Amino acid sequence: MSTGAPPVVDGGTEARPHWRLARAAVLVAVFVCAACGLVYELALVALGSYLIGDTVGQASIVLGVMVFAMGVGALAAKPLQPRAAAAFAVIELTLALLGGLSVLGLYAAFAWLDLYGPALVGTAFVLGLLIGAEIPLLMVMLQRIREQAAGSAVADLFAADYVGALLGGLAFPFLLIPVFGQLKGALVVGAVNAVAGLALVCTVFRRELSRRARLVLGAGSVVVALCLGYAWVTAADFEVTARQQLYRDPVVYAERSRYQEIVLTRSVREVGHADTDLRLFLNGDLQFSSVDEYRYHEALVHPAMRGPRGDVLVLGAGDGLAVREILRYPDVRRVTVVDLDPAVVALASTVPQLRALNGGSLDDPRVRVLNTDAFGWLRTAAERFDVVVADLPDPDETATAKLYTVEFYALIRSVLAEQGRLVVQSGSPYFAPRSYWSIDASVREAGFATVPYHVDVPSFGDWGFLLATAGTVPPVLELPADAPRLRFLDPGVLRAAAAFPPDRARLNVPPSTLLQPRVLDYARTEWRGY
Repeated sequence: MSTGAPPVVDGGTEARPHWRLARAAVLVAVFVCAACGLVYELALVALGSYLIGDTVGQASIVLGVMVFAMGVGALAAKPLQPRAAAAFAVIELTLALLGGLSVLGLYAAFAWLDLYGPALVGTAFVLGLLIGAEIPLLMVMLQRIREQAAGSAVADLFAADYVGALLGGLAFPFLLIPVFGQLKGALVVGAVNAVAGLALVCTVFRRELSRRARLVLGAGSVVVALCLGYAWVTAADFEVTARQQLYRDPVVYAERSRYQEIVLTRSVREVGHADTDLRLFLNGDLQFSSVDEYRYHEALVHPAMRGPRGDVLVLGAGDGLAVREILRYPDVRRVTVVDLDPAVVALASTVPQLRALNGGSLDDPRVRVLNTDAFGWLRTAAERFDVVVADLPDPDETATAKLYTVEFYALIRSVLAEQGRLVVQSGSPYFAPRSYWSIDASVREAGFATVPYHVDVPSFGDWGFLLATAGTVPPVLELPADAPRLRFLDPGVLRAAAAFPPDRARLNVPPSTLLQPRVLDYARTEWRGY
């Protein structure tokens, strides 16, 4: 409760008019700073998930380090309390500069220095240190306006802080990323952070600033504004340069969709004859090379087309290449493509080089494209399909690991028609044998009989697939009698594909489930270093 005494400022007294308005200004500053702080955290997590692919791991590192650093920052703020207003302004300018440039700096560390891990920990610690110092200083500033019971002051501050965090949490995915992108979004938040901190100190607490403090803050404001402004102007060029550093061939198209980073590269081969090599990358992972993609897609599609094939379901494969092979059978009546990202489908339908490669397959009247999550769609699907082609991204991220679980394959079984077949791209039995055989175990656990097979795709190496049918009788691994003329696959190659050498024989590994995504752990450890 208020004591009724005038507020204390630096050991003296000062009647501060409009104290209610001043208190409101402090709480607004708390609100804005909390929103900015949470955006910095989310930006680090999102960048790590894009670049590294380990969403859970990145979130654990960032949140753990930042929360620890916030505690250290709160203790470190104790000596600053006598000059709380000036210290708060300096902290906000520093936080605005480092937080605004954090995404740019970490991207540079990843692209050029190969120091992303240490840079992430260091950035998270410094930002957490600065964020942790905010609340103790703001508490002192609030009490200097008008003293109140400690419990009431804490309640007011934390209420504003938590509501601000909600705003930041909602603004990051639904406003900042769609409108500005990740790099410029961080710069915008840095600018807001600086303005909020300076506006509070230079209005409500301006009398507490010495002439020297005002000069220092003015110079610091100019430096921060120039740095953030320069970064804004050069952001596009920086992103292009950094992105090109990550890819061997020239980047001809790049887009950050709602779900992933999409990159197309193109080069002219120097060995042999001068074929154009067009490559698609999603979050840095190669999806195909135009030089040898036919090997992959022939092996994926044609063995599954032996038998009834009127209705075909394709999960993933928004590039249209698997659909191209499916449509080579004239008795296919309908192809349903379920791919999460409409940006990939739009790319495959509009870029001339991609359309030439997929034969404009996604525009065929027999093809229906649904841009939705495959797992969620299967839960409510009432249709039945003769063939299901699961051509999904590798299970090296949390978001994709669920698409390689027993539960997911059980959902597929529920939409499979009698005598239907399932084919799954399953990674490399050479580079990632535990991942490969865990996928096989998961498919079998869901009630399928499987036939594993693998072929050589030079861009990928030794690559594996699983052909499966519901029940206990495994399918026959053969080409359809009416298969079109293929460039790579023939009966002899397919027979050899079912043979595995002794050093890559079947492993007895457990299946992967939603609650225990073992395939994710396998994929992360086995692909490390490749």
